[in-house]
Amino acid sequence: MATEEVDPRFADLDGWPLTSAMEAMWEGQLAAVAAVGHALPSVIAATEAAKAALGDRGRIVYIGAGTSGRVAVQDGAELMPTFAWPNERVRFVVAGGASAFVTSVEGAEDDTDDAVHQVNATRLTPQDVVIAVSASGTTPFTVAALQQAGPSGAVTIGVANNRGAALLASARFPVLVETGRELIAGSTRMKAGTAQKVVLNLISSGIMLRLGRVYRGMMVNMQASNAKLKRRAETMVAQIARCDPSQAARSLDLAEGDIKTAVLLALGIDEVHAETALKRCDGNLRRVLAELSNDRDRHAKGTAARSRRGAVES
Repeated sequence: MATEEVDPRFADLDGWPLTSAMEAMWEGQLAAVAAVGHALPSVIAATEAAKAALGDRGRIVYIGAGTSGRVAVQDGAELMPTFAWPNERVRFVVAGGASAFVTSVEGAEDDTDDAVHQVNATRLTPQDVVIAVSASGTTPFTVAALQQAGPSGAVTIGVANNRGAALLASARFPVLVETGRELIAGSTRMKAGTAQKVVLNLISSGIMLRLGRVYRGMMVNMQASNAKLKRRAETMVAQIARCDPSQAARSLDLAEGDIKTAVLLALGIDEVHAETALKRCDGNLRRVLAELSNDRDRHAKGTAARSRRGAVES
């Protein structure tokens, strides 16, 4: 496996001047990000399938061990503060359990029985999306967990850094990111880990884009849980509704902090109709605003037509 091999170019890395070593490691990070480009078609296919499956009840389940597990946990932990994705709709199946989130429990990666137990405990359904991550693509815990998830009908995505890996063969949507040899052999927290984080960023953010939790590059599902975020929410409402900051703040108070509802209130829509419109459009603010624009256009055309008829009759 390339991720475990010594790269002869960097065999004497520890003897290099620190500046040269740092430059080499930095270039390795750039190469890792660039490697994701070749995997984009697979990433896009996985994201589309995930969005289609999730609906309003499906969960995103991350699977991993060691470094890959912690990279996965980091991605999942950001979904609530960034996109207001409910905590109960995120699950982690990690070798060693919750203690492995912050400390190394490397021996746990061979425990296939625990992998099966944790997956069974999640009670997967076809609405769920399972994302398994492993640099080698052969980690026993991760492979066993993904294989156990398969019969549930959940969307299964496997992210690995070595071609021909068992994890990729076990996934309905395999994502291969060939980052090659590490500058420090086997230290997959470096190139492989960087590429994994990029892939997970793309998949989770892409899902939220497709689910309407982003509008014009803004996190419109964000929960304003502190003063900084409240100011950010007020700025979003003011920009989208094109109103002054004080009106944006009032609308947010009336909407109990819900940014999308606040935008509609600031546009003059009453609370009942705002909530109805958002529900009808599955919470997609772009679709709601498009409907409002179309309604205004139809109203304007109808008014113009009536005026023309009145002029002719007179």
